[in-house]
Amino acid sequence: MSILSCFRMPTPVKIIGRTSTITNSFVNGILPPGRWPNEEELSEALEILGLDADDLRCAYCGDAATEWDHLRPLVTRKRPTGFISEIANLVPACGKCNQSKGAREWQEWMMSSAPRSPATRGIPDLEERVRRLERFVEWKRPTWVNFEKEVGDELWESHWKNLDRLVALMRECEDTARQMREVISNRLQA
Repeated sequence: MSILSCFRMPTPVKIIGRTSTITNSFVNGILPPGRWPNEEELSEALEILGLDADDLRCAYCGDAATEWDHLRPLVTRKRPTGFISEIANLVPACGKCNQSKGAREWQEWMMSSAPRSPATRGIPDLEERVRRLERFVEWKRPTWVNFEKEVGDELWESHWKNLDRLVALMRECEDTARQMREVISNRLQA
């Protein structure tokens, strides 16, 4: 085996490859600030989930929790779902689960063959975790906002046209960057 087999050149970044990040920013930019839970709400949520605040674990798999995940996604199909950040829509999660779940429906994802899903990772008490999350979903109705109706058609359309213009400009920038890359590469090869 050649020593070169351990080496990988970093993948070049594409400007247009960042459009999902920009889209998420456009959605998150219109969301109201999250509502902090009081001690009673947090205690009740953790009890339903079978979790301990002193040793906080991922509601999905049981690993150490590193963040709080939106059980119901805030963004799907490049638009807000209407849900917000609040205890009725947040559960402790590990980074593996949060990243793997993404904007998927939680129960379908947990039982799926998605990379790093609890089912894929063979989490032994998976059925019990699903039951606890089902009880959590029944516990408290999350806030849902029809953002388009709240702000009106004109402001809503203006916001998404701004996103379209920005993505078009990113495509133009990608083309300029490609041209520059070719010129630089040709000069380096000369």
